[in-house]
Amino acid sequence: MENNPVFVLLAGGKSERMGFPKGLLEYENTYWILEQINRISTSTITKVYIGLGYHQEEYSNKIPWFSQPQLNFVVYNNLKIKIVVNQDPQLGSFSTLQTVLRQIPKNKSVLITPIDIPILNTTELQKIIEAHNQIVLPNFEGKNGHPIKLHSEFWKTLLSLNPTDEKSRLDLEIKKTIPSKITTLTVTDSVILKNLNAPDDWEAYSKTNLK
Repeated sequence: MENNPVFVLLAGGKSERMGFPKGLLEYENTYWILEQINRISTSTITKVYIGLGYHQEEYSNKIPWFSQPQLNFVVYNNLKIKIVVNQDPQLGSFSTLQTVLRQIPKNKSVLITPIDIPILNTTELQKIIEAHNQIVLPNFEGKNGHPIKLHSEFWKTLLSLNPTDEKSRLDLEIKKTIPSKITTLTVTDSVILKNLNAPDDWEAYSKTNLK
């Protein structure tokens, strides 16, 4: 039986278009990154790795337990969470992903989502968690989204790629994979395609989804 996968939440970018660290946007009396963690906690996931980079200090100032990078797991909302800091965030999001993956046991499958894509509903998230293949992609109306699930045999190969190479990208590596090693799961939750990159995106999402 496959080991219970872990979740990787990537929040190491500049957030230039948003003009503010996306994970620290306010959402229902909390921060967006904590909202994302809360959504993950409704599944069978027990460990979450958070990749930080450019705005590590801001995160640590707003959420004090984020100031314990790469040391021990912190328990939050019944999840064990480890903060991992990319010391070279200028190399891009792929380098942050590599930095996080190096902290994860090599026998673990991972689910990966950038901070600006909302976590989907629990039922369909659980289906992704339980699916088995080298790569599992959620699909809404013919378009693939996040979270992406990667078997350890696949993601270990990502560690050898040069992050300074513009071709070192997860989507390109997935495209190189033979179809039989990829499972596509149809979901009804369109948030897998959301990209909350700019203030207008955030405002539209917030108006639609705030209770």
